Order: sequence, then structure tokens, then C-alpha cells
Amino acid sequence: MYPRMSSLLVALPFLSRVSPTPSPADTLTNHDLRNIPSPGDDFDVETGSLLAPILVPRGPGTEGSHKVQRHLVDFFTANLPSWVISSENSTSRTPATGEREVPFSNWIFRRDPPWADVGSVTRLTFAAHFDSLMEPQGFVGAVDSAASCAMLLHLARSIDAALGAKWAAMEENGVDTLRDTQGVQIIFFDGEEAFAEWSDADSLYGSRSLAKEWESTKYGVLSLYRSPLQAIDIFVLLDLLGAPSPSVPSYYLPTHWAYQKMAALERRMRALSLLESSPRRPFLPDSKRDATSFARGFLIEDDHMPFMRRGVDVLHVMPNMYPRVWHTMEDNGEHLDLDTCRDWSRIVTAFAMEWLGLGEYLPGRV
Repeated sequence: MYPRMSSLLVALPFLSRVSPTPSPADTLTNHDLRNIPSPGDDFDVETGSLLAPILVPRGPGTEGSHKVQRHLVDFFTANLPSWVISSENSTSRTPATGEREVPFSNWIFRRDPPWADVGSVTRLTFAAHFDSLMEPQGFVGAVDSAASCAMLLHLARSIDAALGAKWAAMEENGVDTLRDTQGVQIIFFDGEEAFAEWSDADSLYGSRSLAKEWESTKYGVLSLYRSPLQAIDIFVLLDLLGAPSPSVPSYYLPTHWAYQKMAALERRMRALSLLESSPRRPFLPDSKRDATSFARGFLIEDDHMPFMRRGVDVLHVMPNMYPRVWHTMEDNGEHLDLDTCRDWSRIVTAFAMEWLGLGEYLPGRV
């Protein structure tokens, strides 16, 4: 990821959507928030089943990358068999490898309503990059972005049973298939990092490839959506999460309302003493940002950009002040703030559950 000054409202082809008004059934109750699990010891940096296997050097095409990819696939295969697994592969030359083509593999894990046709499903989409810098040798990238990947594994595991319960109840009660066609997908990008120096050509290898492919993949003429790209409801990108006391601004006016939803959940969870960290201010402090302040600012190049340039609505969950350990050898498991990691996991899980209307299907709902 790389900051660049830009005109945010003029340079990019945003497709602004009207903020939906959630029904009372879609809004999570305090009881629901208390039932959102923490990843607990699964985020232990030595033995945690979600995080520890990702805390290895994992540059594209390396053995470490292959191990992390196997971890992601094995997790869904063993724990979430209802999710559909697919990959998108590409190769590219890089400034560091000359004529040699480097392989890049994006992984997509998806769960759709059982009655929905592929071209009629809109998907809440979460993403993070799983690769790490090639140099310096041995760089782990715990904040950048192993922790975010582990958060998304926890999210998928946490919403799975409620998704199944919701869809089973809908089928039992009769489903309006033209309205209830919302699924969820999680993307793990390869090749986010530059090999030499960040540029449009030397960065975002995986996300550039996937966005291009999804734009060119067309659904049938009777489908509600033209392509997998258009079927993205909102694209929520996690990056650089796991350092203490983060401050994530609201970057884009068209999705400021979604930012406000996530910030409201954080405030409520802190008021209920459900979060473990004690930051000086909220992780998401920008709820009251004035619309006129979005006109200019720092445009952070990251895996969302190939999608946003094609009109996808993006919620970028990344601090605007890079963590102290960014792109240093100190970005390892030892320097993760695990209270913060677990809190982010619960916040983004709550966001997904509220967005998908899963509250009444959580265990213990009264």
C-alpha cells in the first residue's frame, strides 16, 4: 500500500449508493453483540490455529506462500464445507525477476443462498492480502497483513452457522427469490507488495488480475448482475491491522454510511465492555466527518483500487498512519497487539452479521 495525493471525488468513477435503512430485525441487539465470539487462543502467535500458520515469510511463488495457501484451503475444507473454494491464477514479470514470470494465486471462498442462481447473487465481500515482502529476507509481515487474514478466517467461522440457519428458515417459510439473494465471499490476494519500488506496474499483481477477469466475465442476459464485479455489494478491505491504538478514517464519501455502521458497532461493543483493548480513541473515529472534507486527501493505493476504478463501492479498513513496524523486520508476531487483533475480529464479524441480517439466527437469541 502506498499513499498518493489525489482528488478523491473527481479522479475516480465512484458509484454512490443510497444508504439502506436496516429493519429492527437486521440490527444486532446487545445480546447479539455479547454472543459474537472472540478468536481467543486461536490468535496465539506460536500455537494459534488461525494466525500462527500465516506468520511466515510468504513472498509470491515461495514455499512459504504455498504453505499459507494450503492453510487457507485446509481451514475451509475442514471447518466450512458449505463454502465454495476457487482460485484465480496469473503470472507476471517483475522488476526484481527480469524475464522470469512469477506466479500469483488469489483465493476466493464463497457462500451463497442455496436457491440463488450465480448471476442473481449480490455478495458482501471481504478481502486481505496474504503475501509478504520478498525483501528483506525473512520478513514476516504480521501487521502487513497476516493478522487481517486470520481475522477473516475467524469471521467466516463465526457467521457460518447463522447463515445456514437463516437460509434454512427462509426456505421453510417460503423465499422471495428476487429479494433474498445476498451471499458473502472472502478474497485472499497474492502479490500486493511491490518487488522493487511501488508503481502502477509493480504492485497489486493479484488484485489487478482478478478485477480484470471479473469485469470481463459476463453472466447470462437474464441475470440481475452483468458480471462478478457488478455483483459485489460492498468491498471491505482489511490491511495493516494488528498494531496498538489504530486510527482508521473514513476514506470515501459513497461508503461513509457503511463506515458509520461499523463505527457504531465499535462504540456499542466498547460501551458493553466487550472489547479488550483500551485505545486513546476509537479505532474508527471518523463517524461525524463532514461531506465537504472528502473532496481532496491522501489516496492510498491498495488492493481495492483495481475494483474501485471499475465502480465497486469500497470500505477501506486501514490506518492512515502506518504502524511503526511497517516494512521492517520488527513486523512479526512478537510486535502484534493481540487485544487489538481480537477486537478487530469481533468488530468486523459484527459488521458482517448485521449487514447479512444474522442476529436472530445467532445461538442464544432471545
